Amino acid sequence: MPQYENPWTIPNMLSMTRIGLAPVLGYLIIEEDFNIALGVFALAGLTDLLDGFIARNWASQKSALGSALDPLADKILISILYVSLTYADLIPVPLTYMIISRDVMLIAAVFYVRYRTLPTPRTLAKYFNPCYATARLKPTFISKVNTAVQLILVAASLAAPVFNYADSIYLQMLWCLTAFTTAASAYSYYHYGRKTVQVIKG
Repeated sequence: MPQYENPWTIPNMLSMTRIGLAPVLGYLIIEEDFNIALGVFALAGLTDLLDGFIARNWASQKSALGSALDPLADKILISILYVSLTYADLIPVPLTYMIISRDVMLIAAVFYVRYRTLPTPRTLAKYFNPCYATARLKPTFISKVNTAVQLILVAASLAAPVFNYADSIYLQMLWCLTAFTTAASAYSYYHYGRKTVQVIKG
């Protein structure tokens, strides 16, 4: 049986804040206000560091919802940032397409896992109830590395027009590294499959 838990933890609130900052960042990038965008991105990064630190060090703040909400917030933030930076001609289209495709597949997998781990009878109210915990997600090591690399590329791309290095060979090398870690991360989820999901037994 699934567990009933309190979803209103500090890490979950920080993840929701990160999701809320994503469209703000997208707007700032499209408007080419890169100086402010850098500051907002730093704030979003701080919420990411804090929610993980708090969840690891205070057991009462750890939740099954958080295990899904934290990476979901990262994926929403990264997706909006990459689309916006591609619109601003700071990240190539093929790389953004690759990242978005991977994230869409992973988000679809999360929804499928949620459906499969719900006890019968399955209802919409039960499915969307954040207090009803049925599974805990465990990202692979390469996936964590990939998220870090993707965010480093975002930071470097945001800073490029500010510090005038948009044509740098090092930035292009970072594109290649990001493509590699994205592909490796996608394969790791395919390879390990069910090992990345822990079904909660009541």
